[in-house]
Amino acid sequence: MILSPSILSADFGNLQSEIEMLNKSNADWIHVDVMDGVFVPNISFGFPVLKFVNKIAKKEIDVHLMIDNPDSYIKQFSEAGASILTVHYESCTHLHRTIQDIKNNGMKTGLALNPHTPVSFLENIIADINMVLIMSVNPGFAAQKFIPNTYNKIEELKKLIESKQSKTLIQVDGGVNLDNAKMLIEKGADSLVAGNAIFNTPNPTETIKKFKNITA
Repeated sequence: MILSPSILSADFGNLQSEIEMLNKSNADWIHVDVMDGVFVPNISFGFPVLKFVNKIAKKEIDVHLMIDNPDSYIKQFSEAGASILTVHYESCTHLHRTIQDIKNNGMKTGLALNPHTPVSFLENIIADINMVLIMSVNPGFAAQKFIPNTYNKIEELKKLIESKQSKTLIQVDGGVNLDNAKMLIEKGADSLVAGNAIFNTPNPTETIKKFKNITA
């Protein structure tokens, strides 16, 4: 299981030390949520913060764009240090073109689905993407309650991936914690994004170990 801690829940006043903690931990990736206040009702990190994270990070940077018109910024996110760039199905008018542009800029491709968006919409694109991110909350804010239907969507997506003989990974983001992580993995998730469940604990490094030990 690939664990991608979300720095949206980190201590922004000590961001460098938080990134250094993740570098030394058992975490696999570092998840960066980018929000524009248009596609979602919140605003978060921009390019200066991502570039700062990239200078310190020793792990792959997993960037999740919750923005309108992501096509306008793909090259800039590549230059700022994104290893994986995930865009939302709901924000892409010409999805295949967007996916190809991400690839052409040297990044792995991710595609996120909001809770209301059916998995079946991915049938004609699943073989072209490296990862599908299933939102298990409505995007825009940290610390939301997990939506149980996520389990069904993971199972449905797993069947679609297998039917297309694809190697696409399944990532889950939103309300992920130590109580539901095992079930998410059993249903077919390959990667988990966790924010509050890691950073809002007394010892985030130990919490990360607990997540990783679920499948050990």
